[in-house]
Amino acid sequence: MDNRSTLKSWIEESRRIVFFGGAGVSTESGIPDFRSQDGLYHQQYDYPPETILSHSFFYANTEEFYRFYRAKMLCLTAQPNRAHLALARLEEQGKLSAIVTQNIDGLHQAAGSKRVYELHGSVHRNYCRKCGKAYTAEDILHSTGIPRCTCGGLIKPDVVLYEEGLDSDTIQGSVMAIAQADLLIVGGTSLTVYPAAGLLQYYRGHRLVLINRDATPLDTRADLVLRDPIGQVLGDAVLGS
Repeated sequence: MDNRSTLKSWIEESRRIVFFGGAGVSTESGIPDFRSQDGLYHQQYDYPPETILSHSFFYANTEEFYRFYRAKMLCLTAQPNRAHLALARLEEQGKLSAIVTQNIDGLHQAAGSKRVYELHGSVHRNYCRKCGKAYTAEDILHSTGIPRCTCGGLIKPDVVLYEEGLDSDTIQGSVMAIAQADLLIVGGTSLTVYPAAGLLQYYRGHRLVLINRDATPLDTRADLVLRDPIGQVLGDAVLGS
């Protein structure tokens, strides 16, 4: 049995699947990742993306932060791809118990998934730092300069910037889901971003699947490794070719 056939049979046999994903899940929707050769970290800006997307830079250089953020982080025309749709189908069938994602684009929810743990937040939630009023991603995209609330307060995206901690409830939910999974599928992630990548240590099962175009630190621990595009792999396994 080849790797794809094995994955399909494991999915059919499982009842508590958890999917753990990163930026590679959304590249097939046209959203750039960070660490590949054509990713954001290899492009030239006045400041490195890691600096711009930090807590201290946000408050010290807010206008420059938002210039980069609007141009590179708000890909609001992107649509869910076959990976997102396949995972939504598995949840609908009662086979997928949770998605744990490092992405902030909201494409899992757009595809119909309900139980999504967003480790790094979402561009679709934005709040006034002064009064707490909520704003949409469209509000931010169509604003100019530094977006301000009607009360005059500074609006901040509900995304986890460098130097900020992850939400404790999101972490707890992710850990419980991973610990109870009978199949853990990891896709589109280099597994080099911590503490997110460290959550995989809570998996106690014997079916760990890695779908990623490049090698990861967990390849030797995985029970199944696939190097093909994740939308193609999950789409064919769940939705049919």
